Amino acid sequence: MSEVFAREGSGGEVADLVASRARVVAAADEARRRLQRDVHDGAQQRLVHTVIALKLARDTLTPGSLPHRLVEEALRNAELASRELRDVVHGILPAALARGGLPAGIEALLDHVALPVDLRIDVARVDPGVERTAYFVVAEALTNVVKHAHASRAGVLIHVDMGVDAAALVVEVRDDGVGGADPAAGRGLTGLRDRVESGQGRFAVTSAPGRGTAVRAVLPLGT
Repeated sequence: MSEVFAREGSGGEVADLVASRARVVAAADEARRRLQRDVHDGAQQRLVHTVIALKLARDTLTPGSLPHRLVEEALRNAELASRELRDVVHGILPAALARGGLPAGIEALLDHVALPVDLRIDVARVDPGVERTAYFVVAEALTNVVKHAHASRAGVLIHVDMGVDAAALVVEVRDDGVGGADPAAGRGLTGLRDRVESGQGRFAVTSAPGRGTAVRAVLPLGT
């Protein structure tokens, strides 16, 4: 009898842990959306107005004069700051993901990846929470490829697996790099595992030395 109660208690603790992870992930996503909205409506808009004002001021000055050169320099800095801030906002939670789903979000992500990536996405729109998790799996995996793998190429495959009881979104990211990645060595992959498992999903990293790395996440979609 006590053994049965112990198992039930253990199961309850696991359920509580999963629920706690899910709440943390939901809170983090809401914080990202709020930060993205605040930056877009505040700093980004002010920078746009600054760029316009500097262009107008430049056009009133004598080309080659000291004031003209100073305004030109200020304009270049403002335009650079605007681009950098846009990249930061994109990294928080890309607008393309919310508007067009995974195909649009991943394609926008690949525009910023300095590596050839073979992309195949056989899915349209799914649950927004699943889309965000899939996006962050791809983003973190590709970041690790660029930083650590010394790879010449990567591949991303996203498709729906129609299981016996329920469908799942399968996300796979592979590279031809040096391999030997340790999933426990960095906070990025650990955070991805927590995010995936908070949604009752499965997360695995295969990385034999000299044989590249494969990151795979299976995200339930429901019945």
